[in-house]
Amino acid sequence: MAHPIDIRLGQQHCLDIQEDQLPVYNSEPAAIKRAQARLFEDNFVPWKFHPRNSNFEPATNSTRTYISGITIRQSATDPVDVNKPLAGAVNESYTLSISRDGAVKITAVSSVGILRALETFTQLFYQHSSDAGVYTPRAPVYITDAPKFSHRGLNLDVARSYFAPSDIMRTIDALSWNKFNRLHLHATDAQTWPLDIPALPNLSKNGAYHPGFSYTPEDLREIQAYGTARGVEVFIEIDMPGHTSSIGLTFPELITGLNIQPDWSTYANEPPSGGLKLNSSVVYAFLHTLWEDLLPRLAPYSAYFHTGGDEINENVYLFDETVKSNDTAVIQPLLQDFVDFNHGYVRAAGLTPIVWEEMLLEWNLTLGSDVVVQTWLSDDAVLQSVSKGFKTLVGNYNKWYLDCGRGAWIDFLPTSAPSAYPFNDYCSPTKNWRLIYSYDPLSGIPSNLSHLVLGGEVHMWTEQTDPINLDNIVWPRASAAAEVLWSGAKDETGQNRSQIEASKRLGEMRERMVRRGVRAAPVQMVWCQQNRTQCAL
Repeated sequence: MAHPIDIRLGQQHCLDIQEDQLPVYNSEPAAIKRAQARLFEDNFVPWKFHPRNSNFEPATNSTRTYISGITIRQSATDPVDVNKPLAGAVNESYTLSISRDGAVKITAVSSVGILRALETFTQLFYQHSSDAGVYTPRAPVYITDAPKFSHRGLNLDVARSYFAPSDIMRTIDALSWNKFNRLHLHATDAQTWPLDIPALPNLSKNGAYHPGFSYTPEDLREIQAYGTARGVEVFIEIDMPGHTSSIGLTFPELITGLNIQPDWSTYANEPPSGGLKLNSSVVYAFLHTLWEDLLPRLAPYSAYFHTGGDEINENVYLFDETVKSNDTAVIQPLLQDFVDFNHGYVRAAGLTPIVWEEMLLEWNLTLGSDVVVQTWLSDDAVLQSVSKGFKTLVGNYNKWYLDCGRGAWIDFLPTSAPSAYPFNDYCSPTKNWRLIYSYDPLSGIPSNLSHLVLGGEVHMWTEQTDPINLDNIVWPRASAAAEVLWSGAKDETGQNRSQIEASKRLGEMRERMVRRGVRAAPVQMVWCQQNRTQCAL
């Protein structure tokens, strides 16, 4: 559970809940049903967080006070765009109180705030080991809470590995439990095009890894609607003009430098090489068809659309008959036209463009004032972006890339293996939860520009991740970023938050996720969890 702005907990009085004695007033039925399931079906016994063989639970024969009712009050009408808000457009704050006699009151400005409050409420309770019900060991409780940042997301690469809709929706569940509010789906890349476009049916027919490994319009609608119901806005990225060689499996005439071998590293960051041609009327006709099909389907559920723009390799344009140059001075104005064209369609669909930082900081493009810049290469990139007046997302790859530290995923020839030893990946070492937790999105940002930092995303690139190991690669490390984005990296005194306090919260959160069906990795061995400060230096 992310640390609230203000939390006051009693220490002596236990409260129990009986499932058949849980009246709820002024409630959202589906959200209440999910909260009840988390309380009574998916709760856990917290034995790992108490000294061995200690008597930490209320006695089963003790006098019990039960939750007598839950009153939920929404103090304002939701804005019309509550299901697809721009960052900051919906107030997620809430108050939650539990009295000694069992009266629960939740107040929030918006329905999304109610969702956040219900999640906090469920995380105050534990399962009794005797199966005698669930209880909270602290009452009364008073919590006032609101997020520090308005964009709190996970970027999930569903192109390099395919994830079934059920995997994505399970991830959305975990995001909502951790009070994330964005899921960024990196939907296509050089390796595959797993997105069905009815107007261009062969794109996914030829571009998916395997028949059935693509997302139909119905799949996409279900995933986005599932997120909306849980306060998680799902938005899509189609990365271009680089990272697009999968389009060449259907339309090779659109791609320059398509899968050059064996010298692919001269033309791409990873194989296969290839980028959309920049000055081709055929490419623009293709994009028109793509955007006219896709964007209207996304608009009911998203405020944003990500047009990519990272890692453009100039050398592929030596093969582009419409460019015939790798000179950035030649490429830049063509790239400007390309981005302007795409962003025109994005805006016409009622969406706000997001781009990778290279578009602004490397290619020096003129971007609309509505464009959100997603940084990843450095903290200095964040400062540069906000200094130019752009709303900005953080996600430094040295801090918040979850794929790092698993070793190189390419194979090395005998001639190149010695220089590649010990075969680390480009962003080793692994970004452990403590490093993730220590990262301050506002580090080095002047106070007069901090409002332009909308928040950030942790990133899950999937060269070595698939549905089998997704959960334990993402969780609970992403939970550490979730607390930074919700609560801020600093405590009320301006100091970094305590890892000792956070480790217990994170450990408990891990247990809750496991009980709810997410196979999150452990935070510490049990001895450390039972003897907390004895595992500290």
